[in-house]
Amino acid sequence: MNNQTNTDMRGNLSKVPEVTLIFWIIKIAATTLGETGGDAVSMSLELGYLIGTVIFAAIFVVAVIAQIAAKRFHPLLYWATIVATTTVGTTLADFADRSLGIGYTGGTMVLFVLLIGSLFTWHLSLGTVSVSSVSSPKAEMFYWVTIMFSQTLGTALGDWTADSAGLGYGGSAIVFSLSLALVAAGYYWTTISRTTLFWAAFILTRPLGAVVGDFLDKPVDAGGLALGRFSASAVLLVFILLCILVLPQRAAKQAH
Repeated sequence: MNNQTNTDMRGNLSKVPEVTLIFWIIKIAATTLGETGGDAVSMSLELGYLIGTVIFAAIFVVAVIAQIAAKRFHPLLYWATIVATTTVGTTLADFADRSLGIGYTGGTMVLFVLLIGSLFTWHLSLGTVSVSSVSSPKAEMFYWVTIMFSQTLGTALGDWTADSAGLGYGGSAIVFSLSLALVAAGYYWTTISRTTLFWAAFILTRPLGAVVGDFLDKPVDAGGLALGRFSASAVLLVFILLCILVLPQRAAKQAH
């Protein structure tokens, strides 16, 4: 009886944060860090996209294992895992788009199919893809795989709008900001599924972070501010840590 009770209690404990304004602020900063950090390793250190992907994929796997093994919500561990998904997403998307020659359009389409496939499989297996249902190792695994695909898709989508679509970093940032504003409007003034709106916002914050990251570190003649990838990454990391340490975050409430 006691073992069953402990299992039930553990199943009701959430290890993902409550979705608030602070969540989205840190998420955008983390995705921007993923872009600058990923480029710093693959480009500035000249390790290449494949080696960069291998490095960050290993970090991602270790972080996910630690996150799943944790008994409760740890903000630093959770956001470290999110950053791991953004960095591996950056190098993986660049590897597919550039090294494999798929191109931004092809890479975006392939990753979109993978993301939809992950969500479909998750829903087919557990009956929901709601964040409020992430209370078991199986649900957590689906959650992190889906997030990794969404981060990778966001990188490819950001590159596509900035380069292939010719919008540049500023134009792309405006497009994705307006798209997020529409999602927010849908949240406050419509009855659209909150789960659908969450994943739409989660996906859109990644390309926004990608183009902002490129804007910070790309050369001036390429439309950027040329701040340097390591400098921009350091500033973003400090900002994220301050947000985590100063601003309170609670575990999300679980569905019953």
